[in-house]
Formats: sequence, structure tokens, C-alpha cells
Amino acid sequence: MKIAVIKERAPNERRVALVPAHVSTLIAPGVTVTVERGAGESAGFPDTLYREKGAEIADRQEILASADVVVTVRGCAGGGFGSDGELAEMKSGAIIVGQLAPYAPHPSFAALVEHRLSAFSLERIPRITRAQSMDVLSSQANLAGYRAVLLGALELSKIFPMMMTAAGTVVPARVFIVGVGVAGLQAIATARRLGAVVSAYDIRPAVKEQVESLGARFVEIDLDAGETESGGGYAREMDAEFYRKQQEKMLEVVAESDVVITTAAIPGRKAPVLITEEMVAAMHPGAVIVDIAAERGGNCELTRPGETVLVNGVHILGPENIAAGVANHASQLFSKNITTFLETIIRDGQPTIDRNDEIVAATLIMEDGVVPDAELAEQLGLPAAPGTAAPTTEKE
Repeated sequence: MKIAVIKERAPNERRVALVPAHVSTLIAPGVTVTVERGAGESAGFPDTLYREKGAEIADRQEILASADVVVTVRGCAGGGFGSDGELAEMKSGAIIVGQLAPYAPHPSFAALVEHRLSAFSLERIPRITRAQSMDVLSSQANLAGYRAVLLGALELSKIFPMMMTAAGTVVPARVFIVGVGVAGLQAIATARRLGAVVSAYDIRPAVKEQVESLGARFVEIDLDAGETESGGGYAREMDAEFYRKQQEKMLEVVAESDVVITTAAIPGRKAPVLITEEMVAAMHPGAVIVDIAAERGGNCELTRPGETVLVNGVHILGPENIAAGVANHASQLFSKNITTFLETIIRDGQPTIDRNDEIVAATLIMEDGVVPDAELAEQLGLPAAPGTAAPTTEKE
């Protein structure tokens, strides 16, 4: 069996799916790892390091033609591999593993069907204890929260910590984190380490203890949120009226903040608008907003993905693919996630698709060109496997 590591081609993507340190973990009798020439260079992993760990180095076309499993950071609808006709170069029955963004129809999913390929989308990893070491969304969000604080600190014309000097006392910056998931918690911790006074808000009251354990103040907003958490451990999408009332109550906190970092995102959905134009207008000139959710439309009404805009003196940053900005460590964490996942599906030197395994069943979006789940098939605009039940029109 041949595991292939390809060079990422998505715009501004510097990560690599497998780092040299994990190559030897996967190599076994009958199992080889082949890396595309230069695949890890932008993340700080030259070909020589892969060779030292036992990997072979080859050109892309040769790799794709012979690979049994291709690992990628971003593929199919996620951009990069599989989005430009390359799937035709793979042999029938081969497997793709990576972040594939299976949330809506995309030509690459039809190509998976046409060429009878299998695919695992790691965004669908269930949030269960056994899968924690495979959770790519969490590992990359952790780094995104860290980097967002650094971006905000560099853009702000103030410093974060309080300083008492012979020239006078500098008061600490006030940082407000909106959304206390993995990225938000890391943003709180990083801002606190830099000396800022930190506040945070989330629609899930249960995270208050986590916020306070990191030395930040939890902002209480009295709203009837009902059930605030989805079955996957993410904040649930609320209705328009809830977000309107939330925005009204958040305005005062946003107005007094030097840096606002927004992290609220729901996989496969447009990010909710939490920071309105009115709220931006209430902020003081020189304040900064870092919108981690920019790729999904943004939590700020004025965010422009991939740009920094200045509105009434407020700097609004819309970084895209923020984890790739720390490509070396992001690749190391992603590689650990993907290596653990591969160890789950490889048995006796061969890939095995066991749908009785909860992790396999959740991440499998295609098996030999067939979508195994009727609801997912409808989502992707593709036919489902024969005999699967039609998706229900109402959710319980």
C-alpha cells in the first residue's frame, strides 16, 4: 500500500498534511510513504528530512497514479487538490483523506463518483474522547486563536501590558473575545499572557467557568438562549431575533474595547454577524477587530475576507486561513491528527472501511464512488447508495 503526501496548491496554503516525524509511524511491511517533491518546504520540512525518515520523493503525477491513499490539508470543495481535474489521474478505489468541505454541491464530489474513489472528510470527526487526537478543527483553531491575538497586538497602536516607567504609567489594553470555543479560549490565554485586561462572551453559559479559570471576565448577557450547544459540541445557530438582541447588549462592551477578536463559526454555515456597523461606529479610533470567521463571511458586518479595512479609524482584519500563518506547528498538529486517523483505517497493511466504527462512519463521505448516507448525498447533490433511506424533511 502506498500513502502519498502531496504539495498543497490552495492559495496561501503553506501547511503540509504529513511531517517527517510521523513518516516512520506509518511505514510498515508492505506500506510505503511517498512525498511530492517540495511538499513540506513552505512549512520548514525539506525533502531531506522526509528521506531520513524513510519516505520516497517523487513527482506529483507519478504519486497520484500509484497512490492507494492521498493525504491533503485542503482538497475538493476546500480548494487545492481535487478541485482542478486531478482526480482523474488517480486509480479507481484510491482514498483521499483531508479537509474536503462537504457542505454543498461541488464538481469535485461528482468527480469522486465518476472515478470511483473513496474519501474521508476530517471536518466531520465526531467530538468524542477517542477522536480528540484526530480533531483537525480543534488543533488548527487553537493556533488560529493564538495568532489572532498577535495580529491584533501588531495592528493596535498601543501595547497590551501595563507598564510603570519613569516616563509615566501605561494602562493595559482591553481585549474582548467573542466566542469561547477552542480558538476563543486560546485567544483569552494568549491575550492574558501579553498582559491585556480580557473579557469574553459566548451564548453558552456553561463556558463561564472556563473563561474565569484563564483570568478573564465573562460578560453576562441575559438572553433566553434555550439550547445553545449542538450535538457535536459546537455553539448552535440561533435565529435572527436572538442575534439582534445580542448585538444590542454587546454594544457597550465593544465600544470600550481596544481589540475585539471574533471566533464564532458553525461548520458548513455562514458565520453569524455579531459586530454591526453601529457597533464599529461606537469604537474609538485606533481600535482593532480581528475576525477569525472571515472565510465564512465574517462575524463583523464590515469584514472583507483577506483584507484589512479602516472604518472611522477602526482597523478591521479579515485574515483567511489564519493557521497557515504558523505553518510549521500547524503542520505538526495536523500531521498528528491525520496519522492517528490513518492508524484507525489501516489494518494489516491495507486500508479498511469499517462503517461500524463511529469515527469512520462520521468522516466517510464517499466509498468507491458512492455516497453512503442519503442525507449527505442530498447535501452534495449526488445519488446515495442503493437501499439507503431518503432524508427526512423535518428535524426533531
